[in-house]
Amino acid sequence: MDVSKASLAVCLLPQAQQLSLPNTADGHARLRALLADRPVGNVLLEATGGYERPLMRALAVAGIPVTRINPRRARAFADAMGKTAKTDPIDAALLARMAELVCAPSPALEPEREALRELVQRREQLVRQRDDERRRLHQAQLAEVRHDLIEHIGQLRLRIRQLDKAIAQTQRQLDDHLSQQLQAIAGIGEVTAASLLAYLPELGRLDRRQIAALAGLAPYNVDSGQHAGKRRIRGGRAPIRRVLYMACWSVIRTQPDFKDRYQRLRQRGKCAKVAITACMRVLLTRLNAMARDRTEWKVPAN
Repeated sequence: MDVSKASLAVCLLPQAQQLSLPNTADGHARLRALLADRPVGNVLLEATGGYERPLMRALAVAGIPVTRINPRRARAFADAMGKTAKTDPIDAALLARMAELVCAPSPALEPEREALRELVQRREQLVRQRDDERRRLHQAQLAEVRHDLIEHIGQLRLRIRQLDKAIAQTQRQLDDHLSQQLQAIAGIGEVTAASLLAYLPELGRLDRRQIAALAGLAPYNVDSGQHAGKRRIRGGRAPIRRVLYMACWSVIRTQPDFKDRYQRLRQRGKCAKVAITACMRVLLTRLNAMARDRTEWKVPAN
């Protein structure tokens, strides 16, 4: 399915049946009725900035497996198939063919997690606005402008505090035990714990390689023939990677084993970004194991 703000372009294989439906609750109901008597093996769609989420919820209620992919993967598949033209029906047909090869159903969308995600995203937006206003305040000279900026910064701080309360309540409803476990770790606070719960529902459900790849922290080889290139990370979920980046610096400052790991990497000649990325990967791996086994955070003995 090719999902846009207003419509859904659908292609059903093997019949190659094409249809267009509105991206509304009525359209979702019509689609579920259409698929009710069919053995659906996989529905594949692209991430479209959130327009696909209500559809995914509707399909999950009907027990239909849905695979959501990065649009870059769909474009690469189209290029590999030699398809240059781009329309909604063409995209839907290509996605249907791709659905036969790529089947990785996304976790069911939980209402509490979706609410937490929206709250966390809204907090991030307000924090960006606050920081922008702070930078403007440093440059403003006119008293009226400075007063307006200071007033707006105060309003933003108040709204951020209100969101913090809503986020804390929502994450307790979602998984209070895991939330408390995460916040008990030195260097991880309420915002990081909420972001992990919101952006990474797979935490504790995948192995260490899968969770690292999902967050975009898995290094990939770039080798060809006699050439051995540097391994680099790519892809993954940028929001959770940003959260882990900031959290990892706090963990390095507060936990000796992470501080030693970072310093050893730097002493071996690794640049700061490579060293912090390696520490982020270890941090995520340990958080994943903790969530999987429902155990407390363990600090290695000296």
